[in-house]
Amino acid sequence: MDAFLETIKRIHTVEEAKRLLFDTHTPQSNSVHKAFDLALKAHEGQNRKSGEPYVIHPILVAAITAYVSRDETMVASALLHDVVEDTDYTIEDIEEMFEGDIAHIVGGLTKIVEIRDEKLIPSGSGARLVNSALSFRKMLIASIKDVRVLVIKLCDRLHNMLTLDALSSSKQKRIAEETLVVYAPIAHRLGISRLKNALEDLSFYYIYPDDYAKIDSYIKSNKQNLQFKLNAMIQKVTKVMHTDGFHRDDFEIFGRVKHYYSIYLKMHRKGITIEEVLDLLAIRIIVDEPIQCYRVLGLLHLGFTPLISRFKDYVALPKENGYQTIHTTLFCDNGIVESQIRTVEMHKLAEYGIAAHWKYKEGTSQVHLDWLEGLNYQSESVEEFYELAKSDLFSEDIAVFSPKGDYYTLPKNSVALDFAYAIHSEIGEMASSALINKHKSSLLTILKNGDIVNILTDGESRLHCSWIDTVKTSRAKEAIRSRCRARIKECDELSAYNILATLLDHDVRGIERVIDELGLSQSLHKLPNQLNYYKEVIHKIANYLGKKQVRFWQLMKRGYKKPYTKELDHFVFYANKHFDGVEFDYCCHPKVGDQIVAFYKDNKAIIHHKLCRQAYRSIVNQEPMIYVTWKNSKMAKYRLIISLYNRKGALAEILAKLSNMDLNVTSIELGIKDSESAEYCQIEVESSETKKNILQQRISQKFKLVEIISLDDAYNQ
Repeated sequence: MDAFLETIKRIHTVEEAKRLLFDTHTPQSNSVHKAFDLALKAHEGQNRKSGEPYVIHPILVAAITAYVSRDETMVASALLHDVVEDTDYTIEDIEEMFEGDIAHIVGGLTKIVEIRDEKLIPSGSGARLVNSALSFRKMLIASIKDVRVLVIKLCDRLHNMLTLDALSSSKQKRIAEETLVVYAPIAHRLGISRLKNALEDLSFYYIYPDDYAKIDSYIKSNKQNLQFKLNAMIQKVTKVMHTDGFHRDDFEIFGRVKHYYSIYLKMHRKGITIEEVLDLLAIRIIVDEPIQCYRVLGLLHLGFTPLISRFKDYVALPKENGYQTIHTTLFCDNGIVESQIRTVEMHKLAEYGIAAHWKYKEGTSQVHLDWLEGLNYQSESVEEFYELAKSDLFSEDIAVFSPKGDYYTLPKNSVALDFAYAIHSEIGEMASSALINKHKSSLLTILKNGDIVNILTDGESRLHCSWIDTVKTSRAKEAIRSRCRARIKECDELSAYNILATLLDHDVRGIERVIDELGLSQSLHKLPNQLNYYKEVIHKIANYLGKKQVRFWQLMKRGYKKPYTKELDHFVFYANKHFDGVEFDYCCHPKVGDQIVAFYKDNKAIIHHKLCRQAYRSIVNQEPMIYVTWKNSKMAKYRLIISLYNRKGALAEILAKLSNMDLNVTSIELGIKDSESAEYCQIEVESSETKKNILQQRISQKFKLVEIISLDDAYNQ
């Protein structure tokens, strides 16, 4: 595909674009010719920012679409993908002119409102992820009914990336960033590795030009040596296969240097230089039948030393998108070479994914797309939606088995609780522990490829709110988040009645009647979290009781037991009770910023985490409560473990970046070694950001963050 994309970059006239399209799209269908003529007419007089006729863009998008899929409907739709959005033609016009699914696909493409160049948020802005996530959600929702919309959109973005040189450097980087976080993961999940790799490398070139240049320089300067190693490996494997009886026409072997962005990720994850990357090379062996894949695997493992920890059999256990290939890594000539073994049909699917296997019967896809429908999350926050979808779309997979032999594909580093939710949401809620390979284990045990897992339940529903950052699958995260939100809302509503009952020295049932008559029942859950709303409710109750001439309110109007603000330790209270101090019941461990509640007992405020089981029982039992919140003046403390390159100035560079993020460094520990090649430093910092996840995301964008630990236990006074 590299040569094809290089050809596209050299095309600057309509005639050249037309020639490439019809050379690529062999079937000369009427719909494609008709769509071509309409695109020419509709975009007449329009030019791109480079000055070239605009119609070149849809023609070349159609050419890329034809390259990855011979589907005529997709090619025709690609030619028309901008007609409705950028010209006077309407979707009704397309429906009248074309039969079948073309208008349907063009309509889906039009619904995805592109984030245009001039609307892009500055790189580094907190709003950038929100915009990318919005675009991400619109793409997925528009394509759930017809995934061909996604394929064409990926081809559209690829051509945009090929022509970014006409834009300013700031716009280049912004578009490349969105491509890397939105489009490449979708191409990965659809199994279209050709598009994924191209999108990643083009984005890498614009986002990290210095790192790209270093890798490019190394690969080019070592091109001859790398090619020599590839040829030598191919010759050895060919000889082994010929000796075993394979004929020349029975198989094909070719080699490659891994694409640049995958090399960069490996360097970044392991904290190593490109010289230390052992598996820069890969070979691919294509055979005719699946059984021959295993015959070749046996020959390779007998003829070379395999690195067994890197072995994966996706032929017997295909990925959810249908990907099938045997992966094995072999030691060869002072290095290692990744080897992939697959059939011709498997190769076609691996390279072009769903685009290569598009079959329709009465307008319905025959391709397994349950995962796409599963991305219709209920998250209100677009950032949450993106994080959930990203974990599903862009992660390495492992296969885990039930005791009956059913296998489930999960993201790498998934825990037993992820497996429980993968079986069924009720199993996840009721899970108490797990048997992993017949050994009793915690639900937070990280699963390995091939584990046999049996989830144990005891009929009791559990909340796992503190585990939401530990589970990896979107299904588990969304289920936990949904249940915990419901529990928090329930606690807030019940706490509101308890707080008012304590304030007014009245029973909860009487408060409920007053709140119901005031019409505040639906919004009362806001009271424990919003002081202004709390005061507003008190004022409304005062007016209501005043009109009713209730005696105990007449006493309060004269100043008796008037609520007041009191600061104590880490907390701010708003109550009318005298209390001597703050205590903790050691059933839970709230940290600064956690959601908390306060019970009033023996002239003391007893603090609990809002999701504490004991606190929930006390709330339900209507025990006296008072309004509480954290002070905002205290800085949150964190311990960071960061990968540190062993080179001059590395520590100074990290400290400078932390300073630019308004993090106050309080201590540093150096010389932590995890292996021969990776070193780490431990840094303790103070931050005004009390949400660990947000800070973790910010830090991870700057350098490799191995771990972040909150040090702000509310008990440490």
